[in-house]
Amino acid sequence: MSNSADTPADRPARRRRLRPVRLLTAGVFALAGLIFWMSFHAAQGTNLRTDDSMLKLSDLIQERSRKNHELEREAAASRSQVDRLAQRDSGSSAAEEAKLKALEEEAGTTRLRGAGVTVTLTDAPPGATARIPGVPEPQPNDLVIHQQDLQAVVNALWQGGAKGIRVMDQRLISTSAVRCVGNTLILQGRVYSPPYKVTAVGDVDRLEQTLSDSPTIQNYMQYVNAYGLGWKVDTHKAVTLRGYSGTVDLRYAKPVNP
Repeated sequence: MSNSADTPADRPARRRRLRPVRLLTAGVFALAGLIFWMSFHAAQGTNLRTDDSMLKLSDLIQERSRKNHELEREAAASRSQVDRLAQRDSGSSAAEEAKLKALEEEAGTTRLRGAGVTVTLTDAPPGATARIPGVPEPQPNDLVIHQQDLQAVVNALWQGGAKGIRVMDQRLISTSAVRCVGNTLILQGRVYSPPYKVTAVGDVDRLEQTLSDSPTIQNYMQYVNAYGLGWKVDTHKAVTLRGYSGTVDLRYAKPVNP
């Protein structure tokens, strides 16, 4: 008759075979506990499947935008006071003053008035569908204004010889960057929603021509016709652009050779 009981020599081997399984099981439970703990602290007891966190982030962005707007007004007031004191106490010659004024105009920090155009871009209306036979039904991204659309307008206006450009209520300068996050524009620390308005001062006929000639805008116009994205160009006999009054965040600079 065979003996099915383990011999003492067999028992250590049996324990060695079972120990990795036990360690693996313990490790799985420990990892599950760690994930639960991290999820709890990340959510702080809230439902991770809701949009509350995104709403809070949106509120934070809007609050920072309002704060930046207030700081811009304070900076503009301080800058105006400094400029008045500098003009009063400076011993500059007329030639130096003229050179300084020209540099300020080039930098976009002074008021600019003249003929110009305003381009307005808007999202397609809610529930928009294809307006042209044979065109596929739109995807969500087909119905909203994108960063490249705004950049195309700004670039075309500069190419058309614009003396100055304003996007929404802010004057563009050399360090300005037109960026979109989702369906919102972030410009110089402030947040904007469509419709987007871009105003330029310059030769109206030339500005309109460069807008028409831009390949990127021509592509945008296909979506205008197909899905109803908004596009409007208004001309002005006279329009005023305020000078840029915010801070200039330059980290590196080198003198321009005369």
